[in-house]
Amino acid sequence: MNNTFKRIGLFIRKDDPVLETAVIQINEFLLSRELKVFCNEPMSFLPNLEVISIAEFPSECDLTIAIGGDGTMLSASRALAGFDLPVVGVNVGRLGFLADVTLNKLQTQLGRILDGQYRHDNRFLLQAHLNNAENPICIAMNDVVIHSHQSRHMIEFETHINGRFLNSQRADGLVVATPTGSTAYAMSAGGPILDVDLDAVVLASVCPHTLSNRPLVIAASSIIDITLSENNITTAMVTCDGRPGHVLEPGDSVRIQRHANRIDLLHLEDHDHYSILRAKLEWGRKLTC
Repeated sequence: MNNTFKRIGLFIRKDDPVLETAVIQINEFLLSRELKVFCNEPMSFLPNLEVISIAEFPSECDLTIAIGGDGTMLSASRALAGFDLPVVGVNVGRLGFLADVTLNKLQTQLGRILDGQYRHDNRFLLQAHLNNAENPICIAMNDVVIHSHQSRHMIEFETHINGRFLNSQRADGLVVATPTGSTAYAMSAGGPILDVDLDAVVLASVCPHTLSNRPLVIAASSIIDITLSENNITTAMVTCDGRPGHVLEPGDSVRIQRHANRIDLLHLEDHDHYSILRAKLEWGRKLTC
């Protein structure tokens, strides 16, 4: 039995409506293994569950269990960026790309991870800086998106990569996505699915005004500068992982680059990302004669 994970932090999103059964089940299982359990939110149905802030997880916990789905995993990953604290996801509801432990197989799957039967999956993050500010305005595991704000007008912007001019375009927006986020908004915008082990990002325009526009895959080490044209008659917005963003005025510039830290996801040893793609995207079954 693995002795590494003795203090477990349960991470949930406060706005998640149907977690009572899941939290009770997970808490009971962890207590049956004589583990110390914390939670980042108070639970009225578990008044004895000790509550600590997510900022205290790195010092108080050996493992974070994100309960909910991929959105919860994204929130936990952003909050824990820069800390050496692994995260495992328990999926409640629809099949997710990141949270692959299920409630109906909880004791088997989570038990194997707690016993040390897992593999590491290190994912990189993105950060966005506004107008060359020193501190980032947001961190993203999936994507950074520049898009029109409270208007049906397209936005005009220029893109530079590593200081070199790429293009100027009119579109509803631009998605800059990690391999993790290539199956999210970027895919809806026509971008390619990137293997999660690739050290690359994809740039995918949202409803571009020219048919010659195509998604572009570049090195993850690239520095991407997006500048709103002074010709824009409306504001734009930058958002990270779909969370409430920052308003951009004509002439503003956003710099997007890889974050210095990664997030350590734990998967079962037999985890297969391609099987998840097949199930999630409803790809056809293997043909038989």
